[in-house]
Order: sequence, then C-alpha cells, then structure tokens
Amino acid sequence: MKAAVVFEKGSIPKYTDIAEPEITKENDVLVTVKAASIKNLDRARASGSHYSTENEAHQPKIIGSDGAGYLEDGSKVYFFSKKGTVAEKAVTDKTMMVPIPEALDFSIAAALPNAVMGSAMALKYKAGLQPGNTVLINGATGITGRIAVQIAQLYGAQRIIVTGRNEESLRVLLTLGADEAVSLQLNDEEFRQKIKDIHTETPIDIILDYIWGPSVEMILSAFKGDGTFSHKTRLVTVGGMSSDTIQLSSQILRATDIQISGSGLGSWTKEELALLFKEIIPEMFQAAIEGKIKIETQDIDLSNIEAGWNAEVENGKRLVVRV
Repeated sequence: MKAAVVFEKGSIPKYTDIAEPEITKENDVLVTVKAASIKNLDRARASGSHYSTENEAHQPKIIGSDGAGYLEDGSKVYFFSKKGTVAEKAVTDKTMMVPIPEALDFSIAAALPNAVMGSAMALKYKAGLQPGNTVLINGATGITGRIAVQIAQLYGAQRIIVTGRNEESLRVLLTLGADEAVSLQLNDEEFRQKIKDIHTETPIDIILDYIWGPSVEMILSAFKGDGTFSHKTRLVTVGGMSSDTIQLSSQILRATDIQISGSGLGSWTKEELALLFKEIIPEMFQAAIEGKIKIETQDIDLSNIEAGWNAEVENGKRLVVRV
C-alpha cells in the first residue's frame, strides 16, 4: 500500500510503498483511510521531539496519529492510532473509534477531533468549566484556540477573553464567540495591566493556555494577591509554543488562589479518555453538522505529502491529507 513514511528523525515524510498493517490483537480492526490531518503533534512525533517518542529507538514509521475512513462493513469512522494513519490502510483499537455521521465530510471529521482533545478535555476535566464561568484563552489564534472558543461557548461560558499576536485572527475569534481580545503585541506592562483590569472587573475562573512562556508569567503576575481573599482560578496548560518553561514566584502561589495543571497525552485518566470517544467527539461532530462548531481545512493528496509537509497553510486552516 501507499503511505507517508519518515525514514530518519526530522526528515520529510516520503510517499512510498509499505506493507499493509496486520491485525495482531483481538480488539484491532482495519480501516480504509480516506483522510488524515497533520498537526503539531504529528510533526513533533515524526521528528522525535515529542515527549511520547523521545525515548523510542527510531525506525521508519508511518506518520499521523488519527484519521477518518471506512471499516470493512462500510461504516464511516474516526479513529486514533499510534501505528500511523497517513496511509491507505491503518489499524486501530475498537475502543479508539467514533462513528462519523453521514452528513459530515471526511476532511472535517479528520481535522476536528485533535482540536477537541486540546480544548474540550482541558475545559471539561482539568478546568471543570461550569455555565456562567469567565474563561481566558491565552494564545487562542491557532486552530485549537479557535475551537476552544467555540466549545467554551457551547459549555456555557458567560464571558470569553482571548489573547494572541495575529490581529486578523483575533478579530475572527470575536466572530466565533469571544467577547474581548487582548493583543500580545502590547508591551509587558500594558498587557499585564490589561489582564489585571479584566480580572478585577470580571473575575476569571479559568485560564486555558496554549503557549506558556512570558505571557503566562505576566498573567500570573497580574493575578498576584495582596494577602486578602482572592478569586479561585484554574490555569490549564495545553501547549508550549512560546516556551516550555516559565519563572514562577512562590509568592504568587502563596498569595493567590490559583491551581495550575496540564492537559495532554498521559494526563487523562482511562475513564476520561473513554468518554472522549464515547461522548465528547460525537457531541462535537453533531455540533459541526449544526454549524455550532466551525473548522476549515486545506486538503492535499497523499501523493503530494513531500511538497505539502512544509508548505504554508492558510491561517486558521488545518492541513488534511486525502487518501
């Protein structure tokens, strides 16, 4: 079969022939792949820089972590697999599949779930979002940030504040459900004061962070208490696009009622992961059909993976490989 294969860490995937995957476990099923999205996770795993692969001995492997296609009985499914998905065939576990409604296009079905994992899981399980909460989404101008805004609205957030550098993308977020946008192009003191003013006017219950680094340092300093009672805030980090580390003052934690946690592979319980496939993704597929969740894709053919791997993707779109 044809597949996109990385032969060396950090190299561009090659369009090549490779043996079809074999069923080796009782719960395994074979999927005829029709579409698979390319995400930061897939690029990091292909390069060996992601924490889930850094201890692996590299060997040629098919790229991709999820996809959409047909089962042998013709059923449309979204599936997750660590064995590679950007190929004509893939193997997945029966518990890692979600039926795709007939009305939903394969490209959307392939593109949406990863953004859901990076937003709904954090909002629902790590942050415990409740109707009426005020949510700050830091670094919201990427694909997952856009989905996070829409999911926060679906989950009943009363007020949604977003930050980012791209002014055009910030304006788009205001059309998707965000109530206020704060530019990361402000100088440090202006940004910190803006966040402090917002938190004073409408106390922020949840911070969902995609970039970490200096902006989080400024947000935390804006939240720093003065020894009196402070509002309870939960900060959940999902990514580190700006930096993987921050400097955190002990005084902030001692003077502020803030809880810090992360959301990603390895941080979810088995029960939470099961609910992702049983409830959350199906709910978001239906929301996409009803127009409550919007995501755009930029599609390429599998045969063009070498040229498309490093090609510029239009802002706000997810790259999807059609098979």
